[in-house]
Amino acid sequence: MKTASRIYSALVFLFLYAPIIVLVLFSFNSSSSTSVFAGFSLQWYKSLFQDEATLRALYNTLILAVCSSVAATVIGTAAAVGIDKFKKGVARSSVMAVTNIPMMNPEIVTGISMMLLFVFVGRLVKNDSVLGFGTLLIAHVTFNLPYIILTVLPKLRQTDRNLAEAAQDLGCMPVQAFFKVVLPSITPGIITGMIMAFTLSLDDFIISYFTGGPGFQTLPIAIFSMTKKRVKPDMYALSALIFVSILLLLILYNLAQSKSERESKRRTK
Repeated sequence: MKTASRIYSALVFLFLYAPIIVLVLFSFNSSSSTSVFAGFSLQWYKSLFQDEATLRALYNTLILAVCSSVAATVIGTAAAVGIDKFKKGVARSSVMAVTNIPMMNPEIVTGISMMLLFVFVGRLVKNDSVLGFGTLLIAHVTFNLPYIILTVLPKLRQTDRNLAEAAQDLGCMPVQAFFKVVLPSITPGIITGMIMAFTLSLDDFIISYFTGGPGFQTLPIAIFSMTKKRVKPDMYALSALIFVSILLLLILYNLAQSKSERESKRRTK
């Protein structure tokens, strides 16, 4: 059974990561072929950094991902703290059900509905070109919020509620008690949610397609426009760089989290 389970796990990881390995490999291909590796070359990386349109789309995507993840983290953390104060009952269940709707709803439905809302508001304020960075930011914050809330809530439940009360007994104001006692204990959940929100915003296509305007193009939309002709090989190089960057970010975060857990265990002992 152990051998079979190991083989099964190996096959699962192979199917998951084989496409990424092939993509990274062919990003160093000296030819534009997607089936024959002609030799090692960095020409597509050089071509990538000379493509102003692609770099502009990448810059727009990173700015949008950073702004939306930070905004969603702040709003989502505050919402999670508020939900945690609810007593178990109809009100709490209703709020959690509403929170899960953007996550369970098909993205195409969310994208179209938000586009109609933005266009309607634009008509009210007599602005026909309302779609742009602002509407994209609102849309990305909206679909990121549930993930922030669902990663922060478990940390709040694990936090001893008497700690904040003890801090207030020692002279802290309620706001000070939150920032000095509660916030440090839920920081791992906040960081996890922010990283998840960042990657989701970086990857989103459907909602961005419907809520974005011609003046602000994200990378997924730029790549989609290339598929009508032919995706240039320098996109392999860009995808490889994004994958390596996200992988390093996750490794550094996991190392920092394991270090903090070891320090907390040492202090407990």
